[in-house]
Amino acid sequence: MTDTCIIYRDATPEDGPALDTMARKIWLETFEHSASPADIALYVGEAFGPAGKLIAALADPAHHFRLACAGGEIAGYLKLSPVWLETPALLPGALQLSQLYVASRFHGSGIAQTLMAWTIDTARHQGATALVLTVWEDNERAKRFYDRYGFVHIGDYAFPTGNQIDRDLIMQLSL
Repeated sequence: MTDTCIIYRDATPEDGPALDTMARKIWLETFEHSASPADIALYVGEAFGPAGKLIAALADPAHHFRLACAGGEIAGYLKLSPVWLETPALLPGALQLSQLYVASRFHGSGIAQTLMAWTIDTARHQGATALVLTVWEDNERAKRFYDRYGFVHIGDYAFPTGNQIDRDLIMQLSL
């Protein structure tokens, strides 16, 4: 944890390179051990970099990125999106929390809670009936976090990490 003042704001396309670097670092810290180096390289090559999915989503107005900034660096972020998941238990009118990342040195600082509160408030303001997300079945820290907010497991998603398929839990919070 750090004593730096956290400033929350919407992301802009100009944040792309810094956000991409931060998200890539956190993704690797969290998931690199879970697949072969070849599969990790395939995933990272599609998700990050100038032609990656994160930069493309940042330029797409259908996605809303919210940043937590500390001393000029991005300490955390979330991406709120239209739902792309499919499961019979999904409530019509839901929004999807596609990503919620906080840099490890800021764990315990309240960033995740503040970003989640913003997400819930924003979804309600937009008239959403629910929030839905996926979380890797072995990410115990994230699962505990979502459990505290009342998210419930409603299905499974086959998440491709390169050629490896991992099980993500689809979780939903009724609003």
